[in-house]
Amino acid sequence: MLFHLRSNSVLAIIALAALIGTSAFQPVAAADLPNLVIIFADDVGYGDVGCYGTSHVRTPNIDQLAKQGRRFTDAHSASAVCTPSRYALVTGRYPVRKDDLWGPVFLKSPLVVDVDRTTIADVAKRAGYATACIGKWHLGWGNQSPTDWNAPLVPGPLQLGFDYYFGMPTVNSHPPFVYVQNDRVVGWQADDPFVYGKTAKTRAFDEKFGVSAIGGATAAHELYDDEAVGTTLTAKATEWIRDRAGQDAPFFLYFATTNIHHPFTPAKRFQGTSDAGPYGDFIHELDWIVGEVTQTLDDAGVADDTLLVFTSDNGGMLNRGGQEAYRRGHRPNGQLLGFKFDAWEGGHRVPFIARWPGHIPAGSESGALISNVDLLATVAAIAGQKLGPDEGPDSINLEPALTGAPDTSVREELLIAPARPSNLSLRSGDWMLITGQGGGGFASPKVGDHGFGGPAATRFTGQTNSDIANGKLKPGAPRQQLYNLLEDPGQSTNVIREHPDVAERMRERIRQIKSNR
Repeated sequence: MLFHLRSNSVLAIIALAALIGTSAFQPVAAADLPNLVIIFADDVGYGDVGCYGTSHVRTPNIDQLAKQGRRFTDAHSASAVCTPSRYALVTGRYPVRKDDLWGPVFLKSPLVVDVDRTTIADVAKRAGYATACIGKWHLGWGNQSPTDWNAPLVPGPLQLGFDYYFGMPTVNSHPPFVYVQNDRVVGWQADDPFVYGKTAKTRAFDEKFGVSAIGGATAAHELYDDEAVGTTLTAKATEWIRDRAGQDAPFFLYFATTNIHHPFTPAKRFQGTSDAGPYGDFIHELDWIVGEVTQTLDDAGVADDTLLVFTSDNGGMLNRGGQEAYRRGHRPNGQLLGFKFDAWEGGHRVPFIARWPGHIPAGSESGALISNVDLLATVAAIAGQKLGPDEGPDSINLEPALTGAPDTSVREELLIAPARPSNLSLRSGDWMLITGQGGGGFASPKVGDHGFGGPAATRFTGQTNSDIANGKLKPGAPRQQLYNLLEDPGQSTNVIREHPDVAERMRERIRQIKSNR
């Protein structure tokens, strides 16, 4: 094998603790806890889901979640990049606190999460939950570089609080094109070891369905089938839910799909089913995945006792598949400026839907500012666990925003990291400060490039921004950007020169956050 490169008592206890003091805040009995399922989709933009406005793809299962729960319109990933976004979810920390973690990691990277740091799975486990991570990991493996894929992959998910892991070890566009179960490569054979830099027998996938991040058609090991990844991961996730549903302990599942990260390789029955090309077809498979999970919860009789969250690791991407979808009329990020990797809203404002029958009002909508970094504190609160001062330090309990009045606010500011450190950004109330020019993400000026983006992309998309003319930054454009998102959600007008005091206050706040590690 070679490398080619459950019940209302939870809220009552929490409310009682708030009334009579934190000393009364005691762990909740496991039998009284709801199950927790987080579906963390990949590269799904704000405009990729029906209930967020798209008309070129159909997402009936995701839309049904919104009808049964609460849809958030101001939810953000803490990073516009896949690995740092996952780090934020798992640890409840801004990724800039982890050695300035900005970009994705690949097959040679060791685990980027310190094993002595409390994770979202640790919090669930100490409350009595059975825990599993199924799907895309993308947080590194082992404690050395390069990673030894012929040995047990330790440390990994099992050392971070998860009882079980099955999934894609890195990302579906990069090697190794294998599955990992717990801490070993599935199907590994001692007489067929992994060798860096050697080409395996592969199946070159038709470029029509996507291109790898390193260029050219994605080629996979002969035992790996791109078109079966979504169905394989779904089978594992639903099997695990069925097995756990009959047990006494509640369960926590972190299900990270590879949909809709390029290459766009849905199972054949989804190909050609959308009006947005292969990009949209992959969304259709994602919606089916969500439907399989919700149906499994229903069939197991635990849907009413389960908090289910659906969200994305970052915004939609303007890769070749994204460009084709755009030409067909689909807008991955709706009317938002920018794409994956950007500090502009399109890079990190994402769908976020939560369903918890009897707790979250059905068919409700909230404009509360929230983030995936908040899920750790939310799990802790729902599970009756008090966090220590260095456990999820940037995470805020979303439970009031989930179950309270739609206008309930839980946070006033959020640090957001794009791909480039020069564009580290802060949301404060309605204000958004971007500490650099452009989007801070991909910036190739050539249509058709995998890395097409930045100012040049505005000519392709027809979007406008006061700092940009004819796809280029204007001479003399401000070095930083400030937007009032209440008045200008599309970020068409940089008002930093009109509000220097607001910008300086926010710059100082960024300095404070970064220095407080």
